[in-house]
Amino acid sequence: MSAALDTRFPLQQAVCSHGRVAWREAGAGLPLVVLHGIGAGALSWAGQLEGLAGTHRVIAWDAPGYGSSTPLPQPHPMAVDYARALGEWLGQLGVTDLVLLGHSLGALMAAAFAAQVAERGPLRLRSLVLASPARGYGSAAPAARLAKWQERIDLIASLGPAGLAEQRSAALCSSHASAAALALVRWNMARTTPGGYGQAAYMLAHDDLATHLRGVRVPMQVMCGDQDSTTPPAACRDVAAMVGAPFTLLEGVAHACYVEDAPQFNAALRQALSPPVTTATRAERRAAPKPARI
Repeated sequence: MSAALDTRFPLQQAVCSHGRVAWREAGAGLPLVVLHGIGAGALSWAGQLEGLAGTHRVIAWDAPGYGSSTPLPQPHPMAVDYARALGEWLGQLGVTDLVLLGHSLGALMAAAFAAQVAERGPLRLRSLVLASPARGYGSAAPAARLAKWQERIDLIASLGPAGLAEQRSAALCSSHASAAALALVRWNMARTTPGGYGQAAYMLAHDDLATHLRGVRVPMQVMCGDQDSTTPPAACRDVAAMVGAPFTLLEGVAHACYVEDAPQFNAALRQALSPPVTTATRAERRAAPKPARI
């Protein structure tokens, strides 16, 4: 399966100031840039590369330190550091108008980028979608933040990427997930690198989603699976309420919602990205001149 997807969505690379950024893409139209979480990679978005290419140019990166992407130079990067790398990479691709979607830890990176978008010249961010957003532990006590980081470091050091995937990948899916979904989650997690994982774990332990969301000035949407035990629905609903964003609960799926049921996720995303019929629009229609009767 992974070999076929690798062929269908070949890896591409751009050279940025910190090193290489690798990505996969499909389709044409308004760019939809998708950011994976701490235990995933670009190819985890295969269902979106396949299912949304008819309406969007779907672009999925391997975050710095993942796959063939060079780690960030900062030993302890924060979300703003990933956001700067994201902005430079998008400039390399010529992307100036986009929708941004972040899943789990990728939501932290996406929010940091969206909060800085006013500083990015002509770039237009249409909307920000947060799927199963990780909130981070930045508001916790220093000892708690350190413990969260050390827990992740110890885990990958003791298990290695393959062992980590074997132990943790099933927990990201529901009990009735398909074998194909489980295999894709496991394959991507097994390809994490200790260095990239460690940097991402530091960011998760020390950053705070709410801090970045306060600076976002574009429309937002929040989505979550109803079986998610990693970022539970109640926590994701709180994120939506915090910013006054619509919330979508996806049925029968867990944390890896976009992998486990790509058709449902894609349908919900299409609906979220459809321009709403606002009160103003309805009023304008009522005020519009009526055609003359002959």
